[in-house]
Amino acid sequence: MAAPRPAPPPHLSRPLTFLFALAAGAAVANLYWAQPLLGVIADDLDTPTSTAGWLVTATQIGYAVGVLLLVPLGDVLDRRRFVPLMFLASAAALLLCALAPSIGVLLVALGVLGVTTISGQILTPLAGDLAGDADRGRVVGVVGSGTLTGILASRTISGLVSGTAGWRATYALAAVVAALLAVLLHRATPPLPPRARIPYPRLLFSVAAMVRRERAVRWTLVLAATGFAAFSLFWTALTFLLSGPPFHYPPTVIGMFGLVGLAGVLSGLRGGRLHDRGWSLPATGAAWALALGAFVVAAFGGRSLVLLVTVAVVVDVAFQTQALLNRARLFALAHEARSRLNTALATSNFIGAAAGSAAASTLWSVGGWSAVTIAGAGLGCLALTVWALGRRGPLVVVRAEPDPVT
Repeated sequence: MAAPRPAPPPHLSRPLTFLFALAAGAAVANLYWAQPLLGVIADDLDTPTSTAGWLVTATQIGYAVGVLLLVPLGDVLDRRRFVPLMFLASAAALLLCALAPSIGVLLVALGVLGVTTISGQILTPLAGDLAGDADRGRVVGVVGSGTLTGILASRTISGLVSGTAGWRATYALAAVVAALLAVLLHRATPPLPPRARIPYPRLLFSVAAMVRRERAVRWTLVLAATGFAAFSLFWTALTFLLSGPPFHYPPTVIGMFGLVGLAGVLSGLRGGRLHDRGWSLPATGAAWALALGAFVVAAFGGRSLVLLVTVAVVVDVAFQTQALLNRARLFALAHEARSRLNTALATSNFIGAAAGSAAASTLWSVGGWSAVTIAGAGLGCLALTVWALGRRGPLVVVRAEPDPVT
């Protein structure tokens, strides 16, 4: 009697890839619903606008905690259950936001929402696990582009829904979407093989251990942090530029500039193929050269709307492409630790973005747009130096030995 054939390994179909991208975008959108609503929320809850500004901060702090403490669990838990559970927890937090009777309750609810809305950071490594080696870059690019789309679309959706039915309706609708996605993901995600059992303290420790052990991780994290610092520097300073002379644009018009980020989405959809074809490191260098050129043009185009729009498109394409390639290379390093690698990458990105925003304010007060673009060009030169030194050695990913922590 012939032995039974082993079950085929789980795979990621195109419909499931789209569902992952949609879910990742919906998850990250939860971080940004409040941004265009701060004034409306302040009026409704009878609180100063300065206090309402802490709503975004509370969500971001919660998200940072979730990335550090929960995302590594993706390497040990059954993600077919873990991801839907996180969406259900987000739905509960969103519902509490919609019903919050005071600013204090809303702050707590948004903090909890930030902790639980880390599903996108788990879905991306999961997509990398389910994808084949030949198309992993493309799949990671599609899911990553879903995340970027969620960031871009959240502010527009939030403004439209709140303008029609009030700010609480935004959170109520998001709660329904999160609950629906929990059901769809649980049903659509294929059964997954058992994960390694690692005690939780050792799991968290292993994130830092992998960074120390793998030189390619450390060098890639430097590039990633530099990229997000430059990206955040540009977009924060652009708000200052457009709100002052000679433009004097209102916030609604400035917000429309975010739509040029759709160019970054398209680059993410296509850029993953560069990794699949073995062009990851050359494409990373090209993306940084493009970013450097964009800052040079921006230095001379601070009074030209056409040049600024062009530069914004180029900046989005360059940084979305290099961010995708950084993630795809790290995911190729150790399949059993992709969630922990993603934790390190997300933390690095968060630190870089925060540093870029802070630097933008300081540089603007010191030297205006010229100081910002010089700093951006400096970051581009730094990244290209790191890339040039590492492209034949430290940045080359070699399949790591099995994680000793497991």
